[in-house]
Amino acid sequence: MDLFIQGFSLPTAITGHKGKIPNGSPKADVNVGTVWCDSATLTCNTTQYKLLDPIPSSFHINNKNNTILLYAPNVGGNNAGHTVVVEGKEYDFHLFPSGIINPKATSFIGNGVVIHLPGLFEEAEKNEKKGLKDWEKRLIISDRAHIVCDFHQAVDGLQEVQRQAQDGKNIGTTKKGIGPTYSSKASRTGLRVCDLLSDFDEFSSRFKNLAHQYQSMFPNLEVDIEGQLKKLKMYAEKIRPMVRDGTYPFVTSSNCTVGGVCTGLGVPPQNIGEVYGVVKAYTTRVGIGAFPTEQINEIGNLLQTRGHEWGVTTGRKRRCGWLDLVILRYAHMINGFTALALTKLDILDSLDEIKVGVAYRLNGKRIPYFPANQEILQKVEVEYEVMPGWKSDTTGARKWEDLPAKAQNYIRFVENHIGVPVKWVGVGKSRESMIELF
Repeated sequence: MDLFIQGFSLPTAITGHKGKIPNGSPKADVNVGTVWCDSATLTCNTTQYKLLDPIPSSFHINNKNNTILLYAPNVGGNNAGHTVVVEGKEYDFHLFPSGIINPKATSFIGNGVVIHLPGLFEEAEKNEKKGLKDWEKRLIISDRAHIVCDFHQAVDGLQEVQRQAQDGKNIGTTKKGIGPTYSSKASRTGLRVCDLLSDFDEFSSRFKNLAHQYQSMFPNLEVDIEGQLKKLKMYAEKIRPMVRDGTYPFVTSSNCTVGGVCTGLGVPPQNIGEVYGVVKAYTTRVGIGAFPTEQINEIGNLLQTRGHEWGVTTGRKRRCGWLDLVILRYAHMINGFTALALTKLDILDSLDEIKVGVAYRLNGKRIPYFPANQEILQKVEVEYEVMPGWKSDTTGARKWEDLPAKAQNYIRFVENHIGVPVKWVGVGKSRESMIELF
């Protein structure tokens, strides 16, 4: 599936454009291969790029309708393919976005794609012989994309044999390792591009653990661990200039973004209306994993006690900290909130001062993204904005005017920093304690 993102303010790290495109409105046009995800042949010429590339330059701002174009596969791997014919030359693509043939376009392999690195470079080599040039300067790879290892492909084949023996039939997969890789992703044992590019010793350890895990399930599985690691280390240096972005594996195993409504409920995207983000006036987390604004002190204890922060499902004590606007901005980036519900404002009533995390620093430098890598996230230092507390009870407030001025300032600060209006403010447990602002 290839995604055209039009009129959308993408992260500066990806687009090179700062700020929003004037008069732009989020809109996604999706080209979907309708028959088992195998796209039809596209025929075009270099001046028109019909279907393939309706606007000749990626991230091109059209003065008439202020449009940005990004050509981006967002799911799957090299199990499906499509052919593009340009000036009589046939280009065969699997992992590459078909827009890669446009020398004025920038193509992006998204975080939902699973990448077999040897396959990526084999594909590049074949198309280079047909005339594809300088593709590495136009390709951006998400550091959150998962890696298809050679043993994933071997497991794919063994599973097919197993199905044939047990059920008398198999699925007929391409044996490209796509299913096993997504299984690793869901079980939190997967390996991503950012893991490969950070601490290679840590990556090697996780690679070996995953390989041994599969070998315990499939005794006949042979894995050349050292050989595969050697190849991956070489590919790491090749792709490093192409990688962008900036928490896994400490995540839930399903899709909790607004896109999950479409995939999980079978709701078409055009039926999605408003998107409301629900966020506490401070931050909590259950279980392990990096938590930059966590307060392991009296503040954390106060938030936990006043907020009754115990996990509903597990009964575990929730970790507590200051509101983290870096995470909230990232959540907005991938969900496109139209409004926010800011809950539990009353928990902050007794504080003399309130801190809000507004940026991360790594090695003394601000980083303009939310890190995908847990090791990096654990090392960041948080830059805080310190605001005065309102030191008064808000639980009786039922309209905006009832809130203390300093509480109003806190809410406006969140709105201005995220760029999303707060529609509801929660000041208690009851339904009546939810103040609707507009």
